[in-house]
Amino acid sequence: MVQPTFDYNSTRSKLLLSEYGRNVQNMVKYIVALPTKEERNKYAAVVIDLMGFLNPHLRDVADFKHKLWDHLHIISNFQIDVDSPYPPPDPEKIHEKPEPLKYPHQRIKYKHYGKTIELMISKAKSIQEPDRRNHMVQAIANFMKMAYVQWNKDSVADETILNHLYELSGGELKLDENVNLAKVEYRANTHTQSKGGTGGRTNNTQNRGGGSSGGGRTNNTQNNRNNNNNQNRGRSNNSGGSGGGGRKY
Repeated sequence: MVQPTFDYNSTRSKLLLSEYGRNVQNMVKYIVALPTKEERNKYAAVVIDLMGFLNPHLRDVADFKHKLWDHLHIISNFQIDVDSPYPPPDPEKIHEKPEPLKYPHQRIKYKHYGKTIELMISKAKSIQEPDRRNHMVQAIANFMKMAYVQWNKDSVADETILNHLYELSGGELKLDENVNLAKVEYRANTHTQSKGGTGGRTNNTQNRGGGSSGGGRTNNTQNNRNNNNNQNRGRSNNSGGSGGGGRKY
């Protein structure tokens, strides 16, 4: 008896671009083996359209057709010979590791203001027009006050902001002492979800005597017990006859 052979993914060739799937890779493998370039060009155009259909998010990428043709070359392991409208990618550059990101290593004097404030102050120092410079400095001071309140969650005097501005600018930028900066207040998030609304179910354990609340479902256990006791008393009183005396034997 011939043993059946099973086709497992572990025995198949590795998917070069898994987002296109096994079928696209088999199609590209078939195109590579075609004898004439005319046939290869014809089928390659069809596969390019299919690849774009399988990955519609690539349509948002600039020049997405170029990206699809690059992927076609990668899937064929750079063995496909077609008339591509774009130059084929360089196999060596694909596997190059990107350069590490250069993070800034700069000292920030007041971290709650950030580096942007220091750059804005440097820009304001280079402005020569007095009116424009004053408007820029006042806008920076208002922003500094907003940043201070946002991070310190406390009120701050205008004098403190003006002193910090003077210090960060190296004594070159200052405002009049009687200037009033924009009023900024820190507001904490005090939103809390209310519980036990009027339309919900309520448990009136304290109002078991028959009180009503809200429109919800009430627990009238004590009231039912009182009614049952009254009925039992009436039965015991009527069992002795009309004379009101006890039963005679």
